[in-house]
Amino acid sequence: MDTAINGNATKTKGMGSMLHAQGVAFRLWAPHAQGVAVVGSFNQWDGTQHPMQAEENGYWYTTVAEAQAGDQYRFLLSTAQGDIQRIDPYAREVTSSVGNAIVHDPSFDWHGDDFHLAPWNELVIYELHIGTFNDQEDGDRPGQFSSVSARLGHLKKLGVNAIQIMPIGEFAGDRSWGYNPAHIFSVETAYGGPLAFKRFVKRAHQAGIAVLLDVVYNHLGPSDLDLWQFDGWSEHDRGGIYFYNDDRATTPWGETRPDYGRSEVRQYLLDNAYLWLNEYHVDGLRFDATIYIRTSNGPGSNDLSDGWRLLQEINSLVAQHFPGRITIAEDLQNNRWLTRDVGAGGAGFGSQWDANFVHPIRQAVIAPADEQRSLGAIRDAIQYRYNDDAFERVIYSESHDEVANGKARVPQAINPNDPKGWYARKRSTLAAAMVFTAPGIPMLFQGQEFLEGGWFRDTVPVDWDQNDEFHGIVRLYRDLIWLRLNRAGFTHGLCGQFTQVYHLNDDRKVMAFHRWDKGGPADDVVVVANFYHEAQNDYVIGFPAPGPWRLRFNSDWHGYNDDFANHPSTDAIAQPGLYDGLPWHGSVSIGPYTVLIFSQ
Repeated sequence: MDTAINGNATKTKGMGSMLHAQGVAFRLWAPHAQGVAVVGSFNQWDGTQHPMQAEENGYWYTTVAEAQAGDQYRFLLSTAQGDIQRIDPYAREVTSSVGNAIVHDPSFDWHGDDFHLAPWNELVIYELHIGTFNDQEDGDRPGQFSSVSARLGHLKKLGVNAIQIMPIGEFAGDRSWGYNPAHIFSVETAYGGPLAFKRFVKRAHQAGIAVLLDVVYNHLGPSDLDLWQFDGWSEHDRGGIYFYNDDRATTPWGETRPDYGRSEVRQYLLDNAYLWLNEYHVDGLRFDATIYIRTSNGPGSNDLSDGWRLLQEINSLVAQHFPGRITIAEDLQNNRWLTRDVGAGGAGFGSQWDANFVHPIRQAVIAPADEQRSLGAIRDAIQYRYNDDAFERVIYSESHDEVANGKARVPQAINPNDPKGWYARKRSTLAAAMVFTAPGIPMLFQGQEFLEGGWFRDTVPVDWDQNDEFHGIVRLYRDLIWLRLNRAGFTHGLCGQFTQVYHLNDDRKVMAFHRWDKGGPADDVVVVANFYHEAQNDYVIGFPAPGPWRLRFNSDWHGYNDDFANHPSTDAIAQPGLYDGLPWHGSVSIGPYTVLIFSQ
């Protein structure tokens, strides 16, 4: 632990509780407190034994020789409103969201963990929720990091190389989506706590899988929020030192927007981001609802320059101290400045969730009638990019937001009466094929690969029996991921920057597009998609190069499901002759609601 010399005393750097050779040091920010003491199991909760000394700018510090790892503690603040006890805002571990802080020992054996995140153009993300991904055997408790670890083999076989977990900061109760953080430095106790999370990250890395963590900085709480009026001070009866005390406090989740204008509050959030990347070895951060960090009240409202500054500071920290790790914004306002460099005035994110993709693609497969499917909208969704970089966007057909609060999973939305039937299977996998062949970082949501039904709730676990029932659909996803990551060495173009949608037949609902990096054999990829309920035979399209084009994937293959027609799609031969603006052309046969992938 770093130390700093202050007069004749050696002080430990940092915030919260900090183990060192002479005991435990404590530091707190409480600028309006008249006095502060630390109380805990080491002093029988006696506020007279360990008073804290005032430092500059409202900080308080002491060291307690008798304290050790595992001790419970709180801060006792003397204020104009009387004495109040508070949980440490920097607590690395708590007994519960309304309990006590625990002196945490951050040491962990990371030996051998030399994992590095894949290049962003080779990422495939799997979003999951710890509490429901693989619940406990008794069914009464939420899942834990250990139970998710038991499914890492499934994810590795599927081919994903990054999992994005929904927030794990301590929240009220045992079940939650995680977007109501009470203690952002403490790992949710019901999931297993901080040591279990470190073990989980290490095991994921050993399986070749990165861990991305969802963080919530647009609001805190709103329940079980010990930060509220933390040191007794507030204005207009609002939140006090950690929050705005005017209308800027208001968010869709209550009046709990952090005061990004206070350097101490920005540092609090910066320290939190640093914690996950440094102490827990996570490989990236996904920021929830950045629109409510950078604006006062969402789309169309006033900009919050303080919030924009926070985003820039966190992304600058990540770029400086953790090069190669990724930050992802969930903004959904198609704002190119989110992923522009901080030096150019941007927020500095590596990528952002793309509303321009998910909504047109979902609509294209959910629409009940073929004439309602707009190939123009699909084309625009495929070709859209931010700042001329294909991988500054994360693309998906399902996410926790898109399959919750009454919004169904794609198969359920396609056919509510038969969400496992032919139409639901064919058109949902059509959407999935677009996710894995369009430019961007592809993402799927837990259970999507075996047609998980209903909508997402934090009380309903994933039905793993469907993994066996729909093993063919799981194989379809695995084959798509295999091709997307060029595992066999002949589809490198799917990792490339360049895309051209060159064939668009809105009458027959057939489209074709070309993906490439440098071009040529093993690089050029042609994707043909049929959004029509009937097969198309001897259908002529252009090709970007002459000669044979090998069929690498046919989503109508009966191996993916017994009632898929296995339409006789074959390799194509590109002959000279201008077609679709390309110098060569050939014919293909394609089944209903099917995607074909060709390469040379």
